[in-house]
Amino acid sequence: MRAMEVCRRLGRPAVMLGLVATLGLGGCAAFNTMNVEVSSFGSWPAERHVGTYAFDRLPSQQAKAEDQQNLEDMARPALEEAGFTAAAEGQKPDVLVQIGARWDRADRSPWDDPLWMHPWGPRWRMTPWAGPGWGWGYYQPEYTREVAVLIRDRESGAALYESRASTNGSTTGGRSLFEAMFLAAMKEFPAVDGKPHAVNVTLP
Repeated sequence: MRAMEVCRRLGRPAVMLGLVATLGLGGCAAFNTMNVEVSSFGSWPAERHVGTYAFDRLPSQQAKAEDQQNLEDMARPALEEAGFTAAAEGQKPDVLVQIGARWDRADRSPWDDPLWMHPWGPRWRMTPWAGPGWGWGYYQPEYTREVAVLIRDRESGAALYESRASTNGSTTGGRSLFEAMFLAAMKEFPAVDGKPHAVNVTLP
């Protein structure tokens, strides 16, 4: 089946986005990009050049070194896109970068909106031949995903730039999705906008 046919036949947008991220369906052009909600803070000195960086791990992150390494690998393209260069081994970096990521699951209750009909999950239904009653089906949970980037001056420890990016969807997301979220978090660097706003990025 061709990619465009897959796009037309798939159901919910969240499902299509997950398949694009996982399978790389290049023909689904509309789903190669995504809107990420971003908010950023700080005051990057206008005269300061973007230089070298190294990741700085919190004690809790050091305890899960393999997981944190995978996360750092996802964030590297975003830092490089912003102009930063990884410090060579033994070299003192100009800035230290702390990153984090998380996702939360929310299960919808049948009491959330009982008067509306749903294709999945518990739902309130009305039929011509019967009164209102409960129907049951599969209902996908909703996930909130978030990444955070904090950049500090290595010498003084001063926080120079902080950015957070978040998305919602029917899955926890995959590597490409989290890479895209990091790209969105750093896309406007060094500009800041503390009000959450949509940033459009292309899935890696």
